[in-house]
Amino acid sequence: MTALVACDKVDLQNGEPCYRIALSAPRANALEPGLLTELHEALDALEQSGIQKALIIGGRNFSTGGDVGRFFEAAQARRAENYADVVVPVLQDLIMRMIEMPVVFASAARGAATGGAAGILFASDLAAAASDAFVQPYYGVMGFAPDGGWTALLPELIGAGPAQSWLMANHRLGALELQRLGLVQAVDAAPETRALELLSSIETASALAAKSMIWNGARLAQVRTGLDAETAAFRKLIGRQETLSRMTEFLHSNG
Repeated sequence: MTALVACDKVDLQNGEPCYRIALSAPRANALEPGLLTELHEALDALEQSGIQKALIIGGRNFSTGGDVGRFFEAAQARRAENYADVVVPVLQDLIMRMIEMPVVFASAARGAATGGAAGILFASDLAAAASDAFVQPYYGVMGFAPDGGWTALLPELIGAGPAQSWLMANHRLGALELQRLGLVQAVDAAPETRALELLSSIETASALAAKSMIWNGARLAQVRTGLDAETAAFRKLIGRQETLSRMTEFLHSNG
């Protein structure tokens, strides 16, 4: 792996090992092909290690999701669908792996977790957030279809109605609201430390038994179908002129 993702092992307070995955990519950990590839490699290494608890952390911003600039460049070159094909399915598979793996995942979030990057939080079993952390979809702003489990996974966690209204209104939900929804278990000035404490406090076998029964075959199949539908919808919308115009406006206003 390169500097995009760093992995190491830390000991929890109860003496158990924890596999730590740190995102450290440019442009606020934007979900571009290199970072996504390295995240899959990190999960490969985690599986090989046999460690059953893992922590995912970012930097000042957890991740701002897909790189709008790179989607814009691909769209200008009439290769938007091609670029989507090396980003979206890879993200979807990452989300699915996190749900399926016999590992208790915790995430620690600061700043933005936007677009598809929010799926990493949705797929985590536990999460801690700094007071400045927020989640916002942004899909309607760009003209993108949702990915990362916003329609495939989030309705399972908070209900279909709240998930739809969040997407439609493009609400920015802060740490306390995320905690109220049950997407975050703790709000703390040091979310990385708090997430490790959460991992240490639970009994591993019990937690993994609960995870395997909640995410049973029927639910996993439903989520997989939903993720595949997100991928198809994203690919359908990404090449439109309307989407290109919205990306142009967004990049101009944020440039």
